[in-house]
Amino acid sequence: MKKRAPLHDHDRLLFRNAVSGVTPMATTRVVHERVPPLAIPRQRELDEAAALHESLHGETLVDLYLEGGDEAAWARTGVQHSVLRDLRRGRWAIETQLDLHGHTRDEARASLSIFISECMHLRKRCIRIVHGKGLGSPGREPVLKKLVLGWLTQKTEVLAFCQARTAEGGAGAVMVLLQTTRKQPGRTSA
Repeated sequence: MKKRAPLHDHDRLLFRNAVSGVTPMATTRVVHERVPPLAIPRQRELDEAAALHESLHGETLVDLYLEGGDEAAWARTGVQHSVLRDLRRGRWAIETQLDLHGHTRDEARASLSIFISECMHLRKRCIRIVHGKGLGSPGREPVLKKLVLGWLTQKTEVLAFCQARTAEGGAGAVMVLLQTTRKQPGRTSA
């Protein structure tokens, strides 16, 4: 700290005249509370940057191919083409379905995950997911359709899927074939 220059008598007299009517405070210590800085969502920023990098530079998750039109179909690597063909032709009986009409993206993803888990537990193999045609969406684009197809490819339980036949929902639904669950030794089925 720098030393102050000594005050001249004239400056002291000016100061005393300026504060002559002032009453000293009882306490001389004043504490100012610091305003905490705004939180920076660093982890969210890192997660978003990683997701963006993966989407731009990562491997493609969805390998959809088109057969005989614009119908999307997909089969996990190692699944025979005849399995997908049979699914498209309706040779698998639909055992249960999930209707995602009116769901938000987050609600749809959660509902789909829970539904597939329940189907696996109940040993349902062929299911239908109704995602809608997007007629009520902005631009009349099927928002959930693209998301559902991507989510299904990420599920290890899903062997194959294809667009539903016209009588079963057409472009507003997808037929899904799930893998079989093996019985565990010592467990009996109810």
